[in-house]
Amino acid sequence: MFTRHAQTRCQQRGVRADVIDAILAYGCRRRRRGADVYFMDHQAKARARTELGCQYAKLSDRLDTYLVMSDGGEMITAAKRLGRLKF
Repeated sequence: MFTRHAQTRCQQRGVRADVIDAILAYGCRRRRRGADVYFMDHQAKARARTELGCQYAKLSDRLDTYLVMSDGGEMITAAKRLGRLKF
């Protein structure tokens, strides 16, 4: 489930549905300012590489993305990680 803001941001930033699925399935989750932030660290990328096999190569250059999810399960926004996330 996406908010209107998240749909707009995904379209503007080129975040595809398969990337979102991979981040939610294999990524790390941290709590920040009342929402959950999902992102891929080195261990998460290694797990995804092992389980996805050939499909990982198609996604690997786009996994430096983070997702912000509400408590209700809606995606609030998505953005590219340009630097270290500070928690």
